[in-house]
Amino acid sequence: MSNQNKPAYGGQAVIEGVMFGGKHHYVTAIRRNDESIDYFHVPRKKQNALTKLKKIPFLRGIVAIIEASANGSKHLNFSTERFEVNPEEDEQIIEEKKKNDSKLSMWLGIAAVGVLSFFFGKVIFTLLPVFLAEFLRPLVPSDFGQIAVEGAFKLLLLLAYIYAISFTPLIRRVFQYHGAEHKVINAYESNLSLTVENVQNSSRLHYRCGSSFILFTVIVGVFVYTLVPTEPLWSRVVNRLALIPVVLGISFEVLQLTNKVRDLPVLRYLGYPGLWLQLLTTKEPTNDQVEVAIASFNELLRMEKETETASSEQIV
Repeated sequence: MSNQNKPAYGGQAVIEGVMFGGKHHYVTAIRRNDESIDYFHVPRKKQNALTKLKKIPFLRGIVAIIEASANGSKHLNFSTERFEVNPEEDEQIIEEKKKNDSKLSMWLGIAAVGVLSFFFGKVIFTLLPVFLAEFLRPLVPSDFGQIAVEGAFKLLLLLAYIYAISFTPLIRRVFQYHGAEHKVINAYESNLSLTVENVQNSSRLHYRCGSSFILFTVIVGVFVYTLVPTEPLWSRVVNRLALIPVVLGISFEVLQLTNKVRDLPVLRYLGYPGLWLQLLTTKEPTNDQVEVAIASFNELLRMEKETETASSEQIV
């Protein structure tokens, strides 16, 4: 199968593991404290309304972000609960959850927190640079200068935040699993057998990464903000908040574009800023971390194949 005909799988690093998503399923594999690998499966429910929205340029990016944030929070919650718990205690955890809440309301709550956390973080990183740039208005009074300073502050805050949290042991290991996730996808898309050696020899950087998307929101924002005035301050704040969906929608399209043209001379460089940021958000994984990522991806492929086979048999 050529690389062009391969399905575009995505993933996410979680605590001590990796989540991969396909057409029909999401699968997370984590390393437990007894060194075993545990799996978490979530079927991908087809929702006609979302499917239609995902076909609309610029709007599809917002839908994809909300869906990814909601689904990713479920898998992150699973890994956070289980990675330090002895496997024999799993039944106790499940029973406690049943007593506290229903499964549906529990997952809805987790999904809502994931979505709200993303947008709350986006608001903070959008507005803080505005106030910092406004503080320097006596030195940089022009609209263009203010927008440039605002963009510079936003980029510095982003880089400083990622760099700072990378020193914490837990986040550093998440970044290693992030690297393992990319390596598995790159090996798969290069038609390599998924062995630890082949995966380790693959790049830890990938054009479709969410890290690239975050950086594109900074770059796209600079251009979008030139369309609205920077004074008065209250108007600037309102405009920034109102334009968040616009910036996110355009940034998603830019990310899609860089992935499509990555094999073309000159145009491939459009995706380089995002790849450079991944030098911070990914770390080289250990062999045992790569094993977990491979296990997660192979489990996803197995489940996807089973679903496709069952669907084919029903059609016949």
